[in-house]
Parts: sequence; C-alpha cells; structure tokens
Amino acid sequence: MALLFRKKDDTPRKSLWQRIKDVALTDVAVLARGGVDQGSLELLEQTLLEADFGVPVTLRLVDSVKHQATRGTVKTQDEFLGALRIAVEDALKAGNSDPAFRLPVEKPAVVLVLGVNGAGKTTFIGKLASKLRAEGKSVLLGAGDTFRAGAIDQLRVWAERTKSEFVGGTPGGDPAAVAWQAIDAGVARGVDVIIIDTAGRLHTSGALMDELKKVQRVVEKRLPGAPHEALLVLDGTVGQNAVQQARIFSEAVPVTGIVVTKLDGTARGGVVLAVHQAIDVPVKFIGMGEQAKDLVAFDAATFARELLEG
Repeated sequence: MALLFRKKDDTPRKSLWQRIKDVALTDVAVLARGGVDQGSLELLEQTLLEADFGVPVTLRLVDSVKHQATRGTVKTQDEFLGALRIAVEDALKAGNSDPAFRLPVEKPAVVLVLGVNGAGKTTFIGKLASKLRAEGKSVLLGAGDTFRAGAIDQLRVWAERTKSEFVGGTPGGDPAAVAWQAIDAGVARGVDVIIIDTAGRLHTSGALMDELKKVQRVVEKRLPGAPHEALLVLDGTVGQNAVQQARIFSEAVPVTGIVVTKLDGTARGGVVLAVHQAIDVPVKFIGMGEQAKDLVAFDAATFARELLEG
C-alpha cells in the first residue's frame, strides 16, 4: 500500500499530517505545556472534515485525541501523530471490520460486484481475476452490466487478458439471466470463482436498485449460499457522495465488503473511514492505479500510517 496518496504525475502530495501541523499545531509550546488547546482541536476537526472523514468519524477522532491530551499522554508532535494514527486505526477496526476476502471451500464461489458507472468496477473485476489466476484459481467472468455501452466487450477483454472463462449477455438484456447463465457455466466447467458484474446506473435510480435485488435473488436461487462476497466499488475521489452511494447500495443488496478505487489520485482518503462507519462493512481492497498489481488487500494499520504520513 506504499505511496498510496500521490498525485497522478507521481510528485508527492503534502501529507495529511503536514496539513494538520500547518493549521492545527502552529504553537508547539501549547503541547509542551501539557496538552492540546481548544483552538488546535477545532482546526484539527476542520482539517479532517476537509479530508472527507465525515462528521461522525471526525468527532470520534478529535474526541480520542482530546481524551489522551487530557490524560497528559500527548505533549509532543510525535505523540500527537501517534495518538491520531491509533485513533484512525481503531475507527477502521470498529464494528464489522474483518478485511479478509474469504471464499468457500466448495466451488464455485460467487462474487457479485456492485457500484455506479465510472467508479472503476470493470477494472476492479479484471484486477481481481488477475489476482485469483495468479493464485492458481480458475475464474469465470459474467458480464451482467447489459446497460452500459461497451461494458460487455470491456469485460471480455479482461477475460482474455487474464485467461478467464467468459459469459456475456446482449446489450439491453436481462442481467439476472446473465447471472444465472454464468453460474450454470461455472458449475458445468468446474471453475473455482465466478465474478458477476452488475449495471451501474446512478444510485438514485429505483429501477437499478430493483434490478440488483432481482440479481441477488436469482443468484441465491441458482446456488444456495451465493453470492459468497458482494463487493461495493466506490470512487475515492467523489468524497461524501461515496457515503450516500454506499448507503443506498447496501440497502438493496447485503454488501460484504468495500473496494475503494482511485486513491492514487486523491489525498482525501478519509472517505474510507466515513464509508466504513456509515454502513458498518469492512474495507477489503484498495485500488491504487490501472495495473493488475495495483489492487491491494486492505490493512488498517498500514492505511492509517500512509493516510496521515503519505
């Protein structure tokens, strides 16, 4: 997960910690006298909100730092950084937070992939297929996004690139039928993992949510216990809109994991905490670029360190 928060031109961004020091810790003497003053806490709150942590997470982090300062355990900048890093890690580990990508022993495993168009859903599927193939697993990709022009062809290209099996419907066809056919084919061919793409129209579309519910029902009917993972792909650059998307998708389908993409293009990674807190679902993968190797399994401690220090 190294060098997570870099600009597209690969020049280092000013780290979140540096920005916090710039605005919230201008008077180091305050720390030396035995604590963080109220003004510093208010500026810390403002900085975290600007980094897309969201109000609930921001208040929790500020309260944690304030509590430690009151106890006298935060008197230097290094101690302040350590306290904040631990608070971020704790927030990511709160509630339903197991990041493990678990598939059943019995095959095939079925992974349903959700998210709005433009979030990087198709690219994530390709990266996941590549990762699974590198682990020696056979994979089948089901092109259930029959709405977006080109989605079927794009997924077919990823299937060819990763040497995966492929099942695709026709543009405008029934996504649930594609999901059924993909599972049929996966069972018949004895593949290990079936990854099913879904349509990604705007999350405000009631018709899309109804369609996703139908896909979920069909998958469960065709293979009891499936889907074994339902992963929601979110664009890390859209800020608090990602939180709203997460809430709406999770109401339609029982989401088991979050995938946050495009974090290589933004320094506002606090949205990862905001989404986790909003729907109490673990973050499982981070997308840091366009290459297959840029899909990284999520680790809370590593993320907290790199989020703050860059």
